[in-house]
Amino acid sequence: MDNLYYTNERQILILIALLKANGIRKIVASPGATNVTFIGSVQQDSFFKIYSCVDERSAAYMACGLAAECGEPVVLTCTGATSSRNYLPGLTEAYYKHLPILAVTSSQLTERVGHLIAQVIDRSVVAQDVARLSVCLPVIKDENDAWACELKVNQALLALKRHGGGPVHINLETSYSRDFSVKQLPEVRVIDRITFHDEFPALPDGHVAVFVGSHKVWTKDETEVLDKFCASHNAVVFCDHTSGYKGKYRFLSALVKAQAYNQPVLPKIETLIHIGEVSGDYYTLRISAKQVWRVSEDGELRDTFRKLRYVFEMPESAFFSHYTDSEVCDDSCLALCKKAYEEVYSHIPDLPFSNIWMAQQLAPCLPENSVLHLGILNTLRSWNFFEIPSSVLSYCNVGGFGIDGDMSSLVGASLANPQKIYFCVLGDLAFFYDMNVMGNHNLGHNVRIMLVNNGRGTEFRNYDHMANMFGDDADAYMAAAGHYGNKSKDLVKHYAEDLGFEYMSASSKKEFNSVYQRFVTADVTDKPMLFEVFTDSKDESDALLAVSTCLKTDKDVKHEKMVETAKKVLGGGYKTVSDIYRKLKS
Repeated sequence: MDNLYYTNERQILILIALLKANGIRKIVASPGATNVTFIGSVQQDSFFKIYSCVDERSAAYMACGLAAECGEPVVLTCTGATSSRNYLPGLTEAYYKHLPILAVTSSQLTERVGHLIAQVIDRSVVAQDVARLSVCLPVIKDENDAWACELKVNQALLALKRHGGGPVHINLETSYSRDFSVKQLPEVRVIDRITFHDEFPALPDGHVAVFVGSHKVWTKDETEVLDKFCASHNAVVFCDHTSGYKGKYRFLSALVKAQAYNQPVLPKIETLIHIGEVSGDYYTLRISAKQVWRVSEDGELRDTFRKLRYVFEMPESAFFSHYTDSEVCDDSCLALCKKAYEEVYSHIPDLPFSNIWMAQQLAPCLPENSVLHLGILNTLRSWNFFEIPSSVLSYCNVGGFGIDGDMSSLVGASLANPQKIYFCVLGDLAFFYDMNVMGNHNLGHNVRIMLVNNGRGTEFRNYDHMANMFGDDADAYMAAAGHYGNKSKDLVKHYAEDLGFEYMSASSKKEFNSVYQRFVTADVTDKPMLFEVFTDSKDESDALLAVSTCLKTDKDVKHEKMVETAKKVLGGGYKTVSDIYRKLKS
């Protein structure tokens, strides 16, 4: 095998590298063409111990015996066509005996399935009791493919020993590359799952922070455990309004992370502890950390930040309690974060009449112990810039992340506590999508709805949205403008009042200021309320731009002017001065 090393196919290199990183060395190989790139790579690496078996049915049972005797995972490798079908009896045996068998079935490109191409069969569905997990590793075309491949291999290898262990299937595509010139395997990221029975890794030196996605309601004890952890490690908790965390170390971070220019100094994070579920705070999702530790009872690999190192399959309180030291550190990181927020907030200019401006006015005025439900995207973003009273709980339908159901969720929640006030803020498309619930006879007087009516999906007209490049043409189909009365001043008024709502409206700051205090009154009134506010999409976009550029300097203004001038002279596609220089040089 002179001058033959590893294949140049990246999906195969990643698989081999992670097998080595996890100490998996035993392979039972059956002959064929589609697994030549895999076998040709591992057979020249002395790390692996390979056994040959022509009959795949026998090979699978050989792997069972070998795994049972040595207590280690064993890899199976076969070619395309029906070879993998012969693994089924042995893998069934492995399933019921919890034996860690990794069946790697090589194949042509899966796009060829179903097109009468020789030796191509459909492996996309496996029997329930044949493999605990089945993944496909396609030919890698870009870095996103490489990330997905690395994650899938980690998932597969972890599944070999999870919950007692068992067989796992990997369908490995190949392009039949004849290039075996790669001398060194790529660096890969090993992800480990930690349970109560495992040895806990040491928390690395450096700053620690916690990121909370949408989260169930916190108990007092859960909050205290997290607070003690933060006090022990001088940590902060990055939050948005769906996190529900109201402890001492809460940092509502969207306003700071949204800054396009000169972001204030924040702690450099070594380890980010990720808890909770889906987050709609896209600004804070930009957070940078060297590694991420995910804590969740489901134990699944959720690589939101693409830096996942450990998954702790346990309750959050158990994790934080384990890593809490008795010594209490200072709160300098929390102080730094609060200072950053105050610096940006103090530079917010007078905003146009918009969702963001209204959030700024209403956020501190919400009655104590009330509940706030927010529409996705524009509304959630607007309110995430501003803190609300600590006793106010807040929610958003970020699980499915659709515009449907905002008001229905609000009404359902309001039924649980008739004496508590429940607010909902949402845009016009979301409102009309879900307006039928306003006629539900269970709806109580504790419901208050703010409808921000700009006559379209204003998200698609924001300055930073890709649809905005179409200008007014985006309204027809992308932003769906002009539906539902086209900002009629009477349509919602009549509908709401006929259903027994108290109705109020505003089309300017002056009108808003004259009525909003009624909307946020702390008393449950004799009717539910609907507050319709008419805004303009340009004002909405301008407000977002203003909030995102609070710390812009004169130098930044000059930079923007240079870019705008270049766009006029050279055409579009330029965001920075560097882009312009590259164009001129070319």
